[in-house]
Amino acid sequence: MRWYIRSKIHKATVTEADINYVGSITIDEDLIERTGLHEGERVLVTSNSSGARLETYVIRGQRHSGVICMNGAAAHLIKQGEEIIIMGFELSDVPVKPTMILVDKDNKFVQNL
Repeated sequence: MRWYIRSKIHKATVTEADINYVGSITIDEDLIERTGLHEGERVLVTSNSSGARLETYVIRGQRHSGVICMNGAAAHLIKQGEEIIIMGFELSDVPVKPTMILVDKDNKFVQNL
């Protein structure tokens, strides 16, 4: 068994960082569905701006809002305005074909990668 990347949102912009929320990352519902992520799923978030990396879980945000909100302790590591990559993984005994998307600065779908 190996870990394979299954879902990726590339070049998303953090729209909010709320240290008072109890953990997670809020992601626009449209982006969740386009990549096959699930609410409650563990994801790896990496910042292209600061180099920070962290694991958290997905919360569904309002569809077409463009929301990408770092919640709780994660908001100390990745701030509003940072460019990030959000990745979901799958443990499998065969290679997994990932669904990867590129978004613009407003977190709107641009293209499949």
